[in-house]
Amino acid sequence: MDRKYPIGQFIHSGTLDLTEVQGWIDTIAAAPAHYRALTEGLSEEALDLPYREGGWTIRQVTHHVPDSHSQAYTRFKLALTENNPTIKPYDEQGWAQLADYKLPVAVSLNLLEAIHARWVHLLRSLTGEQLNRTFNHPESGVQPLWKVIGMYAWHGQHHLAHIELALEKTQA
Repeated sequence: MDRKYPIGQFIHSGTLDLTEVQGWIDTIAAAPAHYRALTEGLSEEALDLPYREGGWTIRQVTHHVPDSHSQAYTRFKLALTENNPTIKPYDEQGWAQLADYKLPVAVSLNLLEAIHARWVHLLRSLTGEQLNRTFNHPESGVQPLWKVIGMYAWHGQHHLAHIELALEKTQA
């Protein structure tokens, strides 16, 4: 198993499929509860377990996901209100070293729930025309919103799998 990509890389059909998009939105909607279930009650020692050698800890992953998903939420709003805006990437590794990544994970779990409540409400309202709106990512190019929904559904599951890998160490 590839511990860096335990669920594999994101793959999509290449075309807008509204049924597929609705499934991705459902996955995004369910993610905060899954993160809370996996991390609630973990000891400080368990929260500081990495999922692989050189990988982030459960604590870092749990703080990273709302950071990443809040960026996505903002990018969606930009794409819905501007014509193909160029978004700003951020240094995920650098953010993971900042002091707020030492906070209790409950802070980020609450943030994830709030972001997802608003983001999912927005996502469920989008028309086919809106799903085809785009933003330009300087590293990966023009991205249609429907594809980005899939990427973030995958992203949430990808990091849940990282937490599960780290938790295997507590059961070994």
